Amino acid sequence: MLMATLLAVGCARAPEAPGQPASTADAAAGGAASPEGPQVTVSGDESQAVFGAWSPPPVDLGDGGDLAPWRARAAQALESGRLFEDADSAVPIYLALLQADPGDRAARRGLQRARARVVDEARTLLAEPDRGSPGLARLEQLAAVARALAPDDAGVLALQREVEAERRLDALDRAGEDDLRAGRLGEQGNGALAYFRDALALRPDDPRALQGRAAVESAALSRAEQAALALDFATAEQWLGHAQAVREDGAGAVRDARQRVASLRDARIGALRDAALRDLVRGDGLRDARTRLADILQIAPPGDPVAVQLRQRIDLATHYGAFRPGQVFTDALADGSRGPQMVVVPHGAFHMGAPDSEPDSSDAERPVHYVRFDRGFAMSLTEVTVAEFGRFVAQAGARPRATRRGNSIVYDERSGNFARRSGADWRSGYDGRPAGQGDPVLHVSVRDAEAYAAWLSDQTGRHYRLPSETEFEYALRAGEPARFPWGNAAVPPEGSGNFAGGNDVSPGGRTWNNAFVGFGDGYWGPAPAGRFEPNAWGLHDLAGNVSEWVADCWHASYRRAPADGAAWFNPGCRSRVVRGGVWAGSPAQTRSAWRAPMDSDMTSARIGFRLVRGI
Repeated sequence: MLMATLLAVGCARAPEAPGQPASTADAAAGGAASPEGPQVTVSGDESQAVFGAWSPPPVDLGDGGDLAPWRARAAQALESGRLFEDADSAVPIYLALLQADPGDRAARRGLQRARARVVDEARTLLAEPDRGSPGLARLEQLAAVARALAPDDAGVLALQREVEAERRLDALDRAGEDDLRAGRLGEQGNGALAYFRDALALRPDDPRALQGRAAVESAALSRAEQAALALDFATAEQWLGHAQAVREDGAGAVRDARQRVASLRDARIGALRDAALRDLVRGDGLRDARTRLADILQIAPPGDPVAVQLRQRIDLATHYGAFRPGQVFTDALADGSRGPQMVVVPHGAFHMGAPDSEPDSSDAERPVHYVRFDRGFAMSLTEVTVAEFGRFVAQAGARPRATRRGNSIVYDERSGNFARRSGADWRSGYDGRPAGQGDPVLHVSVRDAEAYAAWLSDQTGRHYRLPSETEFEYALRAGEPARFPWGNAAVPPEGSGNFAGGNDVSPGGRTWNNAFVGFGDGYWGPAPAGRFEPNAWGLHDLAGNVSEWVADCWHASYRRAPADGAAWFNPGCRSRVVRGGVWAGSPAQTRSAWRAPMDSDMTSARIGFRLVRGI
C-alpha cells in the first residue's frame, strides 16, 4: 500500500513491532485512529490514476533520542515554505515522526498544517492564468502530495479533478500551439483550431485557447491576403471562408480583410480592363482582349459590372469594331468635306428569299436559305444623291456610262412609258429634266456605282463597296420576316416610303394600273433621298423610291448561294442584280424578296444605288 511505502522509506530507525499496523494518511494528518491504532486504507492504484505517486524522501531520525529538535526542524521548514521537496521539508519529517510515534500530536497537527499549505498553494496556482509549464508541474506535485496525505478527502479529490482538467487543458493548448507554429491551422477540421476548440469546450474563458484561436484566424487572414497579392483570389476567398468560420465574434476582422482582398482584386480587374481596352484599339488586339476578359472572369464575383461592361465592349468590337449598332457617322474626304451618312447595321441572321406559299413570288427567290452575319456593317442612310455623285465626277474627272453614251432611259409623260432619251445622264431626273441635288442619283450603271465606291475608298482610306444582295435584303427586312418590309398588310403604312399607289397622279393626270389600292405618297417619280420614315434600323428608302444596284451577278435561283452574306459574283458576268421597290413598281416588286436581273451597262430612271462600308 502507498502509505506503508511512504512510512517505510520515511523512517529508517526501527522496524515495526509484529502485528502493529501502519498509519493511514488521514491518521497521519490528524484524523481519528481506531482503538487498534491507525489503519492503512489508501489504494495505490487510485493515487496513481491521474498523477504519479508521491513518495516522501527518506528521513533518518537517528537512534531514538530526543525528537523535539526534529519537531522544531519540521516547524521551521513549514514556516519557510519547504513543504515536501526533500528530507529537510516539513511533510517528510512529520511523517517520520508519526512513524516513530503514532501518538505524536504535535507531529499530527504539523502534518495537518502542512497539508493545508499544500492545498492552499495548489489553489493559488489554479487561480493563476499564466502559470506556464513549470507552474503546472508544481501544481501536479502539490495534488499528488495532497492525494497521498488525504486520499479520501472531498476537497482533495476536487482538487485532483481540477488539476487533471488543467493538465488536459494544457495538453490541448500546447498541441494547438505546436500545430500553429507548424502552420497546421486546422482548415480541414483538424490541427490547431480543433485543439483550441476542445480547450475552450473545457474552459470557455481559457486565455491561451482564446489567444490561439485568434492567432488561427489571423493566420488564415494573412494567408488570404498573401494569396490575393499573388493574384490567386480563389485561394484568398477560401482562406477568408476559413477565417470566417473560426469564431462568431470575428466578423469585423474578416470584414476588414475581405475589403483589403476586394481592393486588390478590384485593382487587378481594373488593370486587366484597361489593358483590354487598349487591346481593342489595336486592329489585331481582339484575341488579347478576350484573354484578359477570361482572366477577369476567373477572379471577379458573379455579375461584376466591370466584367459585364468589358464583355459588352468586346462583343461590340467583335461584331462592330469601334462602332455601335445604329450609330450614324460620316468619313472625311481628302478635301475636308464629308462622305455619305452611314448607319451601322446590327449583326445577326435571317432567312433569305420567299417561301413557295408567298403570293407573286418566283423560283428565282428560292430556296429560302439561312444567312448569318457574324459582323455588322455600315450602309448608306439613303441612296447616293446627285450632289454626292457630282463631287466624284468633278474631282475624279469621271465620265459615267450615260454621259459617254449620250442617252438613258427616262419616263415619258406623254406616252406613259419609259423610253430612251438623248442627253439624259446622272444629272437628270426621272423624266430627263435636271435633277435636284438631294435627289437620288439615277442613270448610272453598276460600273459607275463601283467607280464611285472606289473613289470614295481612296478619299477616306476606308473600304466602300456596293452591298451584296444578301446584305440588301437583310437590311431591307430589318428583322421583319413577312412578305413586305412593313409586314403582311396589303397597303403600306402612311409615310413609310415612295411606292406606286392608287392615289398617286402624274403631272399629266395619269394614274397607275397596278398599284397599292388606296395608297398615295404625294410623289410621281422619285422623292428626295431620305424624305420618308426610316425602317427599324435607321435606313431610308430601301423598300421604295428607286431600285438599287447590288454587287452580285444574276443567278436564276439561290441554290449554292453563299451563307455568310458575301456577294455571289462571277468575274466577267454582264447580268447583275437590282433590289428594292421603286416609285414605278407594282406591289409584287415591292416585296422584300423581290429581285431582278439587269444588264451591267443599263442606266435608267428607275435605278440608283447606295454603298456599304466595312467596320
